[in-house]
Amino acid sequence: MTPKKILVLFTNEWDTAEFANARYARRYQFIFEGFDLFKFPENGWLMLFDVRRFIARIVTRFRGARIAGVISTDEHFGAMIAAIIAERLGLPGGNAESILIAQHKYYARVRQRDIAPQATPAFSYFPYHIERAEEIGFPFPFYVKPVKATYSILARRVDNFRELQTHLTFGWLEKMILERLIRPFNDLGADRGLFPIDAHHLVAETILEGDQVTVEGFVNQGQFTMLGVVDSIMYPGTSAFQRFEYPSHLPMEVQQRMEVLTERVVRGFGFQHGFFNVELFYNRATDQIHLIEVNPRLAYQFADLREKVDGFNPYQALLDLAVGATPNVVFREGRYRHAASFVLRKFGRTRLRRAPSQEQLQDVRRRHRDARLMVYIKKGASLDREVKWLGSYRYAVLNLGAMDHGSLFDRFHDVSRELPFDFA
Repeated sequence: MTPKKILVLFTNEWDTAEFANARYARRYQFIFEGFDLFKFPENGWLMLFDVRRFIARIVTRFRGARIAGVISTDEHFGAMIAAIIAERLGLPGGNAESILIAQHKYYARVRQRDIAPQATPAFSYFPYHIERAEEIGFPFPFYVKPVKATYSILARRVDNFRELQTHLTFGWLEKMILERLIRPFNDLGADRGLFPIDAHHLVAETILEGDQVTVEGFVNQGQFTMLGVVDSIMYPGTSAFQRFEYPSHLPMEVQQRMEVLTERVVRGFGFQHGFFNVELFYNRATDQIHLIEVNPRLAYQFADLREKVDGFNPYQALLDLAVGATPNVVFREGRYRHAASFVLRKFGRTRLRRAPSQEQLQDVRRRHRDARLMVYIKKGASLDREVKWLGSYRYAVLNLGAMDHGSLFDRFHDVSRELPFDFA
């Protein structure tokens, strides 16, 4: 059988690890284009990146090349670009306009309010450059986030105007990076005449409280399949993710309500094909569910968790959808009953004095073959910028499975002790 040619855009470390698996070798030929926005030195391409030229080049190069599908798990560039390229090559893909609206945090809130007003917090928008609190038009305290961002960059609670001003004080390099991060989205939105308010703005919204979760699924030619609920647990007193657990510990009745709301919202955005993951809050005191955001992509960090518990590989489903096939979904047929993605972080100003060598990482992976371990080494200005923009330094992610909750944490402590990180 001739391998299907799959165009993979803006890959990350999870994609690279997954597609290196031998199970894909005979069935697919992967062609990689784009760059990893969070990996040095290739993220330097951001400064020269022209999204219109990139799309035109890819379409010209691969038209007539018998490409079977186009995929991307990238939140910032990949999802919207993959949809446009698939559209121009006549391949299965998501609706580009729906994806762009979902990724514009202000107009996404407007759409959510139209579809599910009871689940949408109060919100407003304002420009990056403001001189008076009155210009915001929204009472403090509130949660602020960029209209277009990724990985919760610059998203946080602010209690007063001075705190907001400090949060939005940038050096010249930071300003340049932010402008370059926003420009591709603004260009594509302008091409379709979608956004009178462009992405060079921020959103202020009511602070939500409760248990945070992600509901994931996919749409196949208008037919919805829900894959279940993942719990998001924060470091105490912060909004930084500590771990993600699957299956969810919320009551099944609440999970079912979340899935019903998710389908209604995703359908209301006009999604017809592809993966989605929707973040929500459940407030136990009020029994209310609120929307955080709609992400039009596969949640790559959770894919391994589902395979551990369900025996179902979301990456395979992503490939199936890309070539117009129907994914085969199973539940609770995996090796483990519980799985979690643990996020290792340092808070405050810090310096990385020592990190595991490649040989040490390989040894850990050999001893724990079913673990997924990702390490993020950052130093100097790059580390300082991450702490400022995200509030912490995420230096590793460790995915593990176990038969019970206690064993899951025992495994985590055992493996993490084998990672010789040292901070000043």
